[in-house]
Amino acid sequence: MIKSYTDHAANERTFLAWLRTGVAVIAFGFLIDRFDLFVITMSNALSVQPEHRAELESMSSKLGHGTGLWFILVGIILIVAAMVRFVRTRALILDQEIHTAGFMMEFVLAVVLAALIVVASIPLLVSAL
Repeated sequence: MIKSYTDHAANERTFLAWLRTGVAVIAFGFLIDRFDLFVITMSNALSVQPEHRAELESMSSKLGHGTGLWFILVGIILIVAAMVRFVRTRALILDQEIHTAGFMMEFVLAVVLAALIVVASIPLLVSAL
């Protein structure tokens, strides 16, 4: 039996949850980045007036390219941070000394993701007004 098996299993589950979150953020970034294709397709299908179509295209491209890229980069950073956290926690589990729990990396990544969501929603709020 592996010594501290439950701790190692919990560390691996946490790592996999971080990976899932990173992949989901990357997928959301691709969705945002390619949202302009959806808008153009829908405007063609619904025969939108040309002036409204130009406004939709400009708004969707402004929202999509920059914000989508930032979500993709944050997702990649989440995956890298998950790997660093997994390896560090594994080393701490194997060490026999008592260590204090740290939450700084999780807190910083949560703040960055929340800020990115707020920044991404600003164009939607402005266009609604």
